[in-house]
Amino acid sequence: QVQLVESGGGLVQAGGSLRLSCAASGSIFSINAMGWYRQAPGKQRELVASIATDGNTHYADSVKGRFTISRDNAKNTVYLQMNSLKPEDTAVYYCEINANFQYYWGQGTQVTVSS
Repeated sequence: QVQLVESGGGLVQAGGSLRLSCAASGSIFSINAMGWYRQAPGKQRELVASIATDGNTHYADSVKGRFTISRDNAKNTVYLQMNSLKPEDTAVYYCEINANFQYYWGQGTQVTVSS
């Protein structure tokens, strides 16, 4: 079994920064793609950013140039550095990790950006 623990959410003013972390633990033999999604009230969950095992990254157009995804394979951890935050970035952020060729989700962390 694999467990994901997220941290780093909170309340920030527009223009501020936050860094999210998601650490995987348990019986892990391999970790492949890692990513971050978000879901705002009344909206569908959407992909924010993803990172492959070779380090290739993908970003939603709405966060390009402001967010950076990274991973620490030794710690089985994925990060999301969020800069220049906007009120429309307010959402619950979820990490998703492909471990042992199965997908696992974090519990979600609230990010609230005030104007």
